[in-house]
Amino acid sequence: MCHSTDSRPPALANPGEVAQDGALELTSADGTVFSAFHAIPAEPNGVNIVILPDIRGTHPYYQALANRFAQAGFTTAAIDYYGRTAGVGVRDDEFEWKQYLPSVQPDEVAADVKAAAEHLTRFNTGPVFTVGFCFGGGQSWRLSASDLGVTGVIGFYGLPKLVNDVVDDISAPLLLLLAGADVATTPEEFETFAKNLDAAGKTYDMHVYEGAPHSFFDATYDEWQEACDDAWSRMITFIETHSAKVPA
Repeated sequence: MCHSTDSRPPALANPGEVAQDGALELTSADGTVFSAFHAIPAEPNGVNIVILPDIRGTHPYYQALANRFAQAGFTTAAIDYYGRTAGVGVRDDEFEWKQYLPSVQPDEVAADVKAAAEHLTRFNTGPVFTVGFCFGGGQSWRLSASDLGVTGVIGFYGLPKLVNDVVDDISAPLLLLLAGADVATTPEEFETFAKNLDAAGKTYDMHVYEGAPHSFFDATYDEWQEACDDAWSRMITFIETHSAKVPA
């Protein structure tokens, strides 16, 4: 797992107001009811964000992260992966994810992301980006090869093995924010992934935070505050750059 119950995402320097937030249940196209958490900004900037958490779904860290994005003006929802197996619910440190994770299928993740995006477009009809972490980072990158029409996909310390089989189908640009001292994925795996993207002629930005541990994007890691600030900046630039290319 990436974050403890006490973990929280880095704070914003000048946070805006959140008009509403809270847990909700959404229904995927196959009829699955799954947990999500949305945060709606008081002053939306026209962009939607779907967060793909680490292995534990709607964990408190990702609820807080949804609020951070909303404070920055993004209409945001974090999804859970386990509606088909564990049912609905918030996932804390006691959640036994190991028995459920092997059942999570990429096409089902995509279906749930679609349902979350459709929910967000009730508030805001703008472009949709995905932001994922670890397991969710790989799932986020993979959505670039889906038919969801996402404008861009972002992954923190994601898992290339979840994407390697669809590299040729990638269409939306990718942002890869990687931990230099990652223990879940080796530097060689990321290098191979980048080479595969290059060989396929795909658009991506990759930045490695040298020495940073897996899950460095955490307010409790004081020594990685500069990396956290830089990651926020890179995300905002990536989103603004590719949103500007979407026809009005």
